[in-house]
Amino acid sequence: MRVLAYELRRLRGLRSTWLILAAVLLVDAAVAAVLARQLPAGPLGAAAAVRCLTAVVPLLPLPIAALGAGALGALSYGHEVRHPGLVAGRVALGRRLGLLTAKLAVTGPVALLLAAVTVAVNAALVLAVAPGAQAGTLTDPSAAAFGDLLRPLALFAGLTVLAGWAGLLLTSLLRSAAAGLLVLCAVPALLEPALALLLRRSGRGWPAQARELLPFQYGLDLVRGVDPQRLGAAPALDGAFVAAVLAPLALLLVAAVLAQLRRRAL
Repeated sequence: MRVLAYELRRLRGLRSTWLILAAVLLVDAAVAAVLARQLPAGPLGAAAAVRCLTAVVPLLPLPIAALGAGALGALSYGHEVRHPGLVAGRVALGRRLGLLTAKLAVTGPVALLLAAVTVAVNAALVLAVAPGAQAGTLTDPSAAAFGDLLRPLALFAGLTVLAGWAGLLLTSLLRSAAAGLLVLCAVPALLEPALALLLRRSGRGWPAQARELLPFQYGLDLVRGVDPQRLGAAPALDGAFVAAVLAPLALLLVAAVLAQLRRRAL
């Protein structure tokens, strides 16, 4: 518990934490406002509503909130490498793994909170900027409309948490926050096209709920002029797709533990 309290104090005490959170919320709000102004008159579909609420920018490696969570995770470990606060007490392997676990435990909820606040702020902006276009979707109390928004938004929150953890684990391997964040941005550009190719060769399309939330793949489809209705996209996520997304994080976690086995310091 003392390690967890230490990590919470460290996170609150860093100026970069608050600068990243403020930057993410401001940029997300600006993107959401631009997207809301482009909405056509009439009922707003679930896919367009999700794009506005999550402020997806095509061809970015990850949503803006996920990039911010990745930066927080990377700086969490990078700051520890540059300015170690527990040098004397965190030399043993068990204690170093305990500190890594505490960082993961803190980064996850912070990333989840960032995703929730992002969606709330963007929803308020969409309601203010385009009340006529969205009222039929965002304020629809029916179970079907609620489910159409809840599932992709839950995926967005999960993706933000995964990005925060990935940024932390990559930095623990590379011992550089900048390098960890760069690799985090490069991974989606490599994995998403390969996964899309495998899905198409297996006769399945890109899951509809994930398409708009993975902006690099979404941007590639826009550049190619691909109609999402012709991709054969599944109406929901399947186990194979979720496993393919979680597999890199599991490999990162194993690699981070093995790296700590070979080191004598954090």
